[in-house]
Amino acid sequence: MGGGLIFLTLLIAAGAAAGGWVSVPKGENQVVIRTSITLAITCCWLMWAITYLAQLHPLIKPIRSDLRPLKEHSL
Repeated sequence: MGGGLIFLTLLIAAGAAAGGWVSVPKGENQVVIRTSITLAITCCWLMWAITYLAQLHPLIKPIRSDLRPLKEHSL
């Protein structure tokens, strides 16, 4: 699992947005519907990509608080 998955899902999202762009029937609200579909898919992909990358490369290393501190043994 690396950064390549981001670009793969970007291609899938772009294909879905293009499908939504083509499949909307002509009418009074055609531009609004096309824009809404494209915006919704873009926002979903962006939220997923940010969350995925934040888990893949965290900024802060997690620290376990349930561990006892190490005590050195003196002989």
